[in-house]
Amino acid sequence: MSEMKKLYYCKRGEILVKNLKNRHFDAYFCETKEDALAKALELIPEGATVSWGGAMSAQQIGLQDAMRSGSYTVIDRYAGQTQEERDQATKDAMFCDVYISGANGLSLDGQMVNIDGTGNRVAATIFGPKSVLIIAGMNKVTDDLESAVKRARTVAAPLNQQRFQLNNPCTVTGTCADCKSETCICNQIVITRNCRPAGRIKFILVGEELGL
Repeated sequence: MSEMKKLYYCKRGEILVKNLKNRHFDAYFCETKEDALAKALELIPEGATVSWGGAMSAQQIGLQDAMRSGSYTVIDRYAGQTQEERDQATKDAMFCDVYISGANGLSLDGQMVNIDGTGNRVAATIFGPKSVLIIAGMNKVTDDLESAVKRARTVAAPLNQQRFQLNNPCTVTGTCADCKSETCICNQIVITRNCRPAGRIKFILVGEELGL
């Protein structure tokens, strides 16, 4: 990444941290993946029960591996051998101490947009786990809420479809068709504009390009 882009991300990160705090979130800016992992480990107490939804950014900084190898109780739906085990792990995650997730879009004024297929990730972000930790690269940040929603629908979702390869129009075209497919991954679009109770949702913004 160029020095210009690093400076750009740092300056926007400072603005976003301030705006997130004004909305009662906890927020931190880390320039690198390594710094972000260190901050995440600082925020997650040893012995905590930890789970996550789709969280590519957290995976890219090494957070899931650190949870699995550390002194934590991990609820990992991807470790389930059967669909029933995976479904149960998804439900158990609603009662964890720390839920790790990502953001499909963030507006510079401090609002988060997430888009979901089954809803487990957005449900846990809204209510259930004692604490939520969001890992987000600065590539997710847009100038306003409308652009953040647009990013979630027309960038993040079609990119994720290339990963899932479900039978949806954007798998073929790479473009959102506002579909009603049975396997649509855009069934819940959630805007989180404030944090209640204050500090429950914590953001680690990373000055790199992470996730989709």
